[in-house]
Amino acid sequence: MTLNGWFKKGMTTQEYIDSMQVNREEMMGIYDRFPLPEEARPFYEGLREKGLRVIVLTADWCGDAMLCVPILMRLAEAAGFELRFLIRDENLELMDQYLTNGKSRSIPIFIFIDADGEERAVWGPRAPEVQKLIEEMRASLPPKDDPLFEEKQREMYRSFKRRLLEDRSLWDAVERSIRSRLQEKLGR
Repeated sequence: MTLNGWFKKGMTTQEYIDSMQVNREEMMGIYDRFPLPEEARPFYEGLREKGLRVIVLTADWCGDAMLCVPILMRLAEAAGFELRFLIRDENLELMDQYLTNGKSRSIPIFIFIDADGEERAVWGPRAPEVQKLIEEMRASLPPKDDPLFEEKQREMYRSFKRRLLEDRSLWDAVERSIRSRLQEKLGR
């Protein structure tokens, strides 16, 4: 299937929000509290003329998607991006074309396409600052064969989710990372 075909298959933003059963309240909380940085506004508004659309590979249960999707929604408002959402596990044929490090089905993945359905940029699944945070948190876990590993890992993920919900510097890092990728790929 072409990227245009995948885009047509996707849910609208409202359909995706309505379908959410795990992190809807948290995701919308970030959306409500994340203002587009004023210094970024001219860049995104300048993209309007490009008519870009975005295929969002995601899943409701994913903490990274809970953080990144609402930020993309804000950027889309300024840039005029039309978004379509595909659930990762229901769209593995597409997901497997965008593996992280060639092996992981990490999400979210944002595929920016032009009017002809040509890929122009891809972003995801994390901003470098968020990746660094999770790596630091994982480093504090006991070895996998430790009887406390499972419990400590669950605690770590709860703590990680709290940070994603509360640490606005991580929200800004996501926006900067997306903007940087778009500047690199689109030459603006």
